[in-house]
Amino acid sequence: MGATARQVRRFTVLVLAGDRGPQDPVSQVAGVAHKCLAKIAGTPMLERVVAALAASPSVDRIAVSLNDPSVLQRMPALAPLIDGGRLRPLRAAGSPSESVLEAVEQLGEPFPLLVTTADHALLTPAMVEHFCAESLASGAVVTAGLTASATLLARYPESKRTYLRFRDERYSGSNLFTLMVPEAMALPALWRRVERQRKKPWRVAAVFGPVLLLGYLLRLFTLDQAMARISARLGVKVAAVTMPMAEAAIDVDKAADLELVERILKRGYQDSAAARPSSS
Repeated sequence: MGATARQVRRFTVLVLAGDRGPQDPVSQVAGVAHKCLAKIAGTPMLERVVAALAASPSVDRIAVSLNDPSVLQRMPALAPLIDGGRLRPLRAAGSPSESVLEAVEQLGEPFPLLVTTADHALLTPAMVEHFCAESLASGAVVTAGLTASATLLARYPESKRTYLRFRDERYSGSNLFTLMVPEAMALPALWRRVERQRKKPWRVAAVFGPVLLLGYLLRLFTLDQAMARISARLGVKVAAVTMPMAEAAIDVDKAADLELVERILKRGYQDSAAARPSSS
């Protein structure tokens, strides 16, 4: 019965879409006021992400955290989801972790909560389903999606990503996270420290203490061993969900990423924006 109950659980989703406005490098190249509005193959990134989420059976309601919440209201393709009460704009805070904290208060116990980003332009329902299913099966309080470098580079050798290095592999973040239960909210303060160092993997490791830092620098731990040690240090179970889709590791941080995603879509990659989102 427990397994069945887990299978039918649906996630609330928070899409982080706060940015640096017109000064963001992607915004400048795309000629838009907000990065999430940058078009790829004619469709704004935010619209692509929301369409993929709305088409995913594991997803219930969706909230989007934006610098200017009225942006969502000005996107006609998303109007059915807003009118149906399934999609809701929120105002972004000063950082992603602060935006999560404020969103949880406004959404009212939205667990399990899936967090992703508006620049995850290649997100698909299959990707969401894999991550949600594995997160539920892990029994963890917090999960994070990671993509092995071998998976990514075998398909997109031209892709340049930041990697976390372990004894078994290098892994790139996939901009997919879950906070499964209210107790998980003890971690955003730690997350705030991590997000400030996200482009410096060894500093991310340092947040978790000298033993983990040394083990990380010497590559003493496999990914699973590192997750076990982090869980022991934090007192809650944290798990990594490895993503079999190479595209899970590709977000749009810079102009070169826009070009790469355009090329991927031209190769025939599944276009999540073509899905017809349901308002129910």
